[in-house]
Amino acid sequence: MSTPGSTSLSHLPDHIRRAIEITPAAGTSERVIDITTRGRRTGRARRIEIFFYRAAGATYLCSGAGGAATDWHANLLADPRFTFHLKHGLRADLPARATPVTDPAERQSVLAEIVADLNQLHDPGTIRPTRLEDWAQSRLMRISLLGQASS
Repeated sequence: MSTPGSTSLSHLPDHIRRAIEITPAAGTSERVIDITTRGRRTGRARRIEIFFYRAAGATYLCSGAGGAATDWHANLLADPRFTFHLKHGLRADLPARATPVTDPAERQSVLAEIVADLNQLHDPGTIRPTRLEDWAQSRLMRISLLGQASS
């Protein structure tokens, strides 16, 4: 059964799907990707490094604790199309679309799963320990991966 945020990855080759369907046991390097957005003012490509998260059967980008404004989020609000770049162990460029998560129940559920994952003993990132209330204002985008990957 799919949840409101779930997105299918079945159209992707198995090796790419496995790299995206990370579990809480995934290490830091497995969670780090680059994204290329289109600058909302300049129209130029903007590439940054960012963590991605898996929660509720879907893939997410999140600004993290504190919820500070981010250029990548503003760029995706202006143009939700971007490129999701896998780069650790497996290199692939995936066309993608971002959808802001604004439903309070979905946000709460997804952020709770992300925070629980980050607070595991194996410490997938450098922000442990963290509290759910610190993430309440985070920019949260659900990612749909489109079409085929290029290498």
